[in-house]
Amino acid sequence: MKALRKQLDKIKPQFQKGGKFEKLHSSFDAFETFLFVPDKTTAHGSHIRDSIDMKRTMSIVVIAMIPALLFGMWNIGHQHFHSIGETAALLDKFLFGLAKALPIIVVSYVTGLGIEFAFAQIRGHEVNEGFLVSGMLIPLVLPPDIPLWMVAVATAFAVVIGKEVFGGTGMNILNPALTARAFLFFAYPAQLSGDKVWIADKADAYSGATPLAEAAAGIDAGVVNFSHSFMDMFLGVIPGSIGETSTLAILFGALILIFTGVGSLRIMLSVIIGGVFMGGLLNIVGANAFMDVPFYYHLVMGGFAFGAVYMATDPVTASQTNTGKLIYGFLIGLMAVLIRVLNPAYPEGMMLAILLMNVFAPLIDHYVVEANIKRRLKRMKPVKA
Repeated sequence: MKALRKQLDKIKPQFQKGGKFEKLHSSFDAFETFLFVPDKTTAHGSHIRDSIDMKRTMSIVVIAMIPALLFGMWNIGHQHFHSIGETAALLDKFLFGLAKALPIIVVSYVTGLGIEFAFAQIRGHEVNEGFLVSGMLIPLVLPPDIPLWMVAVATAFAVVIGKEVFGGTGMNILNPALTARAFLFFAYPAQLSGDKVWIADKADAYSGATPLAEAAAGIDAGVVNFSHSFMDMFLGVIPGSIGETSTLAILFGALILIFTGVGSLRIMLSVIIGGVFMGGLLNIVGANAFMDVPFYYHLVMGGFAFGAVYMATDPVTASQTNTGKLIYGFLIGLMAVLIRVLNPAYPEGMMLAILLMNVFAPLIDHYVVEANIKRRLKRMKPVKA
């Protein structure tokens, strides 16, 4: 590492003001600060001094997604070999999934970081670190057989329209990864819904329906028949997006986020409570077959767990106040289940619920702050003249 540090110090003047490559200072600074902690410190004023910076925070989130990613790669191979009726070793399944998932990840990062670097150079700003997380989230919420050009288009849309037009990382009002998924869902619905997109290279006669699709189909049939057990859904051995199927793997990621203090436990728990509340309420109503699905099934179907842990807790687009986080998370869980059951055209209600609450998060915080102000004013004793 010392040799690398010396080499960076040697070429650094070329990227500073007056240097031969001064216009590429933002790009050089991004690589340098990613490899080494900046040596800049505050000299005066009131600041919070901590050992962790934005890049390290984003790195922890990426590390927390590794369990879901690794399991997702294995599950891609497992679903493929299962669909064609062949048995395969664990390594063979993983390597098959790796070959399918890695290109999607590469395209996501190359496209997104390329746009981030371009905007930083044009503006003369530092390169934002936010896409370290978004670049991994986008592949994890997509099917394994999504065309790579669609990944590139969706990523570009998410970065430019979902983030850069608002000012870059920290200024966006919508989660970039969900913005990419929503763009694909409405622009190319055939590639992001139905029974044919969730298993890579499956047998033509094999049905790759997800539990959510089977539950939605049960509304017309009058009864829901799941092809997989609750335990299968919890473990993740079901068709679905690359990183969303295994609730168990996602829980490992949640523990990492909670232990490091990067993810909000308030939001995660309130999302679960909201989902359980609405699922239980619909069980009581029981107007159709989907409403009769046990409420706890909603926690392991689709992207509910993934959204609760990685999407809803996004510190930029979520509520900032403690009370606001509880309200925000509860409404996400409630609306996710409500959209699933009452509008089967959008069975993955988690995506729409989080995007909708992203928009209302500032309003929630506003009313929480106003309520605190009014409560404190009432406690004040009138001053006698």
